[in-house]
Amino acid sequence: MELRSDAVLARVEMSEVNSDGGASEDDANYESLPAHASLGTHMTAGAVAGVLEHTVMYPVDSVKTRMQSLQPDPNAQYRSVYGALKRIVRTEGLLRPLRGLNITVLGAGPAHALYFACYERIKLSLSDVIQNGGNSHIANGVAGSVATVLHDAIMNPAEVVKQRMQMYNSPYRSLYDCVLTISRKEGLAAFYRSYSTQLTMNIPFQAVHFITYEFMQEHFNPERQYRPETHIVSGAAAGAVSAAITTPLDVCKTLLNTQENVALSSAHVSGHLSGMVNALRTVYRLGGVPAFFKGIRARVIYQMPSTAIAWSVYEFFKYFLTQHEPHMQELARNTHKASPT
Repeated sequence: MELRSDAVLARVEMSEVNSDGGASEDDANYESLPAHASLGTHMTAGAVAGVLEHTVMYPVDSVKTRMQSLQPDPNAQYRSVYGALKRIVRTEGLLRPLRGLNITVLGAGPAHALYFACYERIKLSLSDVIQNGGNSHIANGVAGSVATVLHDAIMNPAEVVKQRMQMYNSPYRSLYDCVLTISRKEGLAAFYRSYSTQLTMNIPFQAVHFITYEFMQEHFNPERQYRPETHIVSGAAAGAVSAAITTPLDVCKTLLNTQENVALSSAHVSGHLSGMVNALRTVYRLGGVPAFFKGIRARVIYQMPSTAIAWSVYEFFKYFLTQHEPHMQELARNTHKASPT
């Protein structure tokens, strides 16, 4: 990247002129988030953000899955996230909390690429209609909900495999073994057994998530400039609120994905459990109202940094790629002109 001395001097001069605290025009051009970034920019930024979101806090997600077990093994009963991680590493090995991470990475990239690209496009279109281009909570909620349908269509099979490999005493030797065993014994439909529940959970989750994020941005970053600290704080708040509200449905989703044998036997469920209503009934039968909030602390602890990472990385890459997009297009045109015909 070139460093131009005239641009640096211009910025110094402008900051001197604006010493009363106002932002210079050059600073605004430098920091302002692009309002009309390309589809490729949103998809690339979303893919990177999604992979990082799911990988950085993955060990906590493994603990959350185990804590949501309705009939846990005596050796897999945990009082805290830290205590759970400590015991898992000590008794099952250092890499055990990362089991299932590979399928998560494979699903998170394309799922989040579609997710963010769809969200940005729909939000922009609806905001133009509802608020003449201004921020609209209705547009944010609708855009987040529609984007979730596409996201979950890709991530649901990955979630099934991931959670089965995360459980205590998981019988699967590898990712391939897990996929093959589920396909043979339960059919391909098993990978979408929890899809309706996932959507029922994730649509309100994402609606609350996006509304909270945009609300926080409206207050802490009303100029919508690239300010990492506001993206981190807004993302963490959005993750915490939406995770806490939707924990009961997440417990049901975990039960449908794992098909926990001991729990289903205790509830006298024969065969495979399917359907959100049956899952809700089974959870209540086994543990009452408190059962719907199993693992809530781990879920919030996982979601806060995860969404903070996702939004800060997404906004950074969206800004970075958009700033370099004109340069790359010009470089491509010059290369094309220089090439022999």
